[in-house]
Amino acid sequence: MEVLKRLFEEHFHMPAEHVQPLQGELGGSGRKIIRLSGGSKSAIGILYEVREENVAFLSFSRHFLRHGLPVPEIYGEALDEGAYLEEDLGELTLFDFLSRNRAADTIADPVIRVYRKVVAELPRFQVEAGRDLDYSVCYPRGSFDRQSINWDLNYFKYYFLRLAGIPFNEQALEDDFGKLTEFLLEAAGDYFLYRDYQSRNVVLRGGNPYFVDYQGGRKGALQYDIASLLFDAKADLPPELRQQLLEVYLESLGEHIALDREEFLRYYHAFVYVRILQALGAYGFRGFYERKPHFLQSVPYALKNLRWLLHNVQLPIELPILLGAFRSMLGSEKLLSLAPKKQPESGNLVVRIFSFSFHREWPRDESGNGGGFVFDGRGLPNPGREERFKQLTGKDQPVIEYLNHETSVARFFSNAAGLVDESISSYQQRGFKNLMVSFGCTGGQHRSVFLAEQMAEHLRAKGGVDVVVRHLELEKMGR
Repeated sequence: MEVLKRLFEEHFHMPAEHVQPLQGELGGSGRKIIRLSGGSKSAIGILYEVREENVAFLSFSRHFLRHGLPVPEIYGEALDEGAYLEEDLGELTLFDFLSRNRAADTIADPVIRVYRKVVAELPRFQVEAGRDLDYSVCYPRGSFDRQSINWDLNYFKYYFLRLAGIPFNEQALEDDFGKLTEFLLEAAGDYFLYRDYQSRNVVLRGGNPYFVDYQGGRKGALQYDIASLLFDAKADLPPELRQQLLEVYLESLGEHIALDREEFLRYYHAFVYVRILQALGAYGFRGFYERKPHFLQSVPYALKNLRWLLHNVQLPIELPILLGAFRSMLGSEKLLSLAPKKQPESGNLVVRIFSFSFHREWPRDESGNGGGFVFDGRGLPNPGREERFKQLTGKDQPVIEYLNHETSVARFFSNAAGLVDESISSYQQRGFKNLMVSFGCTGGQHRSVFLAEQMAEHLRAKGGVDVVVRHLELEKMGR
């Protein structure tokens, strides 16, 4: 942490007054992401021990900036200490924007306009900036070659198929993998492959997209990245919108190269498949193997994409064993059980209680009711400031005892419970079926979790309602 403070002071000529961990190691990369601020200045610090990956990100960032691409400016680096400092682009990702502005398959026009910008910008990375990129810094491979494809396919086989209990003939599946690999390698691969071009790696500032997390980039085929974006599992884009955006991409691509549309489309869906397999391997590794259930929440959406592909796409090559495995996945009770649970149908009012971080993902209303109470717990004493509580949550007894002894917490909860009780009484009289009650704090780990659990206990004791509790930040931590 001290190295990031030093880099901040060297760049802004003032000390960092506030240091806030953002993602920590809750995501899939292991990098620590930290916001530092002082005065009116802020920056994002990264701590990560893989020097080669840091070098790739820094080199790519400076190269893209020279080409006028919207990526974060690099403020400073200390590679020997596994650290660098970059521009703070904010926290509103394209995925967040999409989630807040959709109702089932109906996506608001402002979101679609941003998506059109994102797909139109992609060829600038792939072609314009890809022409003179230094591919020698790529990590772990310089291109999406046979070895890269084999890694992805085996990742899927061993960490998803096997751990999900899907039966398969190993040699027959390897034969299909071989055919798929040979087919993918036929596609032209002299372009920059971003590798993780998806909605969580696009940050919106002033309504415009900025791009992050391209450190795994390498040389490869054009089809991979647009497939990553349009078949991004949890984004769950409707098929007709995917097709519209693909047309926007191809139009933009045609401004950079002499595009053979038929040739591009011949390989496109094979790259869609391999990207989905790569993602499923990651979900399986993090979810089944590392037992972080948050990652398994994306599996039903990936299966939905596979179902659509099986019904609507005919590949130019025969892959009977692999497609058979897909069909087995779609019928797997274990995988079907990962789908979001239907809420109780007792006829009672369903009260959904959330804890969350004001700096991260806000609760999303999926009932159609339009939301409910949002209580701000940031004014209460914060256990997270004390070292003894940092690794604990609002469900752990030492934190519960700490907060129970604070009169301001008791007063806050009493006021919140009074408001909620009055609304529940009115909702029940009027026949309403859903109410949301959300508690937010800074990190979503201590105060908001404690308050949500207290509210759930309070309402269950009263009876007459069905209570569903979710802790958004703890889910990301696998806790």
